Amino acid sequence: MALTYQQCLQAVQVVLASGSVPTLVGEAGIGKSALVADVAQQRHAKLFTTVVSLVEKGDLVIPVPPLTSDSFIQTAHYGRLADVQFGYSHTLVSLIQYAEAHPDDEVIWFLDEFNRGTQAVQSELMNLVLQRQINSLILPQQVHLILAENPDATMRGFTSSHYGVTPGDAAIADRTTRLVLQADPPTWLAWARAQVNGQPRISPLVTAYLTENPGDLFTAPTSDQEDADLQPTPRAWARVSRLLRELEHQDLLGMTAVVRELLVGNLGATVGTAFAGYVQTKRPTLTVTQLYTQDAAVTTFQTLNPAQQQRLLTQCLQAVDTWPLTRAANAERFTQFLMLCAPDGQFAVARTLAQRPGLLEALYQQVPTTTAVSQLYAVLTQIGKRSSQIEV
Repeated sequence: MALTYQQCLQAVQVVLASGSVPTLVGEAGIGKSALVADVAQQRHAKLFTTVVSLVEKGDLVIPVPPLTSDSFIQTAHYGRLADVQFGYSHTLVSLIQYAEAHPDDEVIWFLDEFNRGTQAVQSELMNLVLQRQINSLILPQQVHLILAENPDATMRGFTSSHYGVTPGDAAIADRTTRLVLQADPPTWLAWARAQVNGQPRISPLVTAYLTENPGDLFTAPTSDQEDADLQPTPRAWARVSRLLRELEHQDLLGMTAVVRELLVGNLGATVGTAFAGYVQTKRPTLTVTQLYTQDAAVTTFQTLNPAQQQRLLTQCLQAVDTWPLTRAANAERFTQFLMLCAPDGQFAVARTLAQRPGLLEALYQQVPTTTAVSQLYAVLTQIGKRSSQIEV
């Protein structure tokens, strides 16, 4: 049975507390790495990550010449090893040095894409996972191992998977606890809407679309699909969010063909095409730059629906580094558009402005010297009073 993100997060904590090793199984991009990062944060543990699929045989225990005496690290309790600055060796050096310097701190070593490494590489790791030792190297007791694997056709529930994996040794499967992670739209959307540096982590266009179409957060690929090589995943949607913000920044959201190909190139033809149509329908028909610089923007702004007006002014708040509201011309322009919004929209925009760190204080400091900023501050104050009266 597959687990949601929160369920899997809790299960991993139980497995670690019991002294066992969890193996996370899930499709590429579904959130395994993010989950391990959350586990480390919750446990206040130092996280080290090794992508097993990128390592060649010998990277773990065979030194690469030329080496000098300075290349070898003698630990106080855990043996001697060479720091060759790549692969497992350098990770192990950093990990063990950290463990010795912080003996009371937990350490998590995340072995990502474990079953995408070669059989030889997996074999080198066997002793670490099973016996916590390789040659003279002993893994400190404070170090917890977490593995992650992509599905393969030998696993129950994944008979149609077509990842290029090397099925793991039976001993690994017998000594670890397999936890299957599934896409979890509610948890992902809550994460996506969280504010980071005064703006949502993920573009509101993405979260609005996935709120209406939660099944499109993740689609497992099947071999009979025309675009089976590209499917929507949580990781792909995060890339799409960054693309949308860059397209908006460059004023390219109106270039339908470009937008569609970028979205299809991340989400696959089916979902990418659907989302491209959604973007063209929902996107503001004005950019922040146009709003501040074009006289005709006032007329265009009045043709937008309330949600589009609110979204556009919110984007202005996200762009205050480029278009500061402490500048008279910008403050005057922003006030003009804010007054054109419906009362609910005015309150929403004012609340967003107030939640942006330091912005309201910066406006207040300019009130005595800048008339336009003083007017904007007065309008925000009136909106706040009006909302308080309504609540009472």
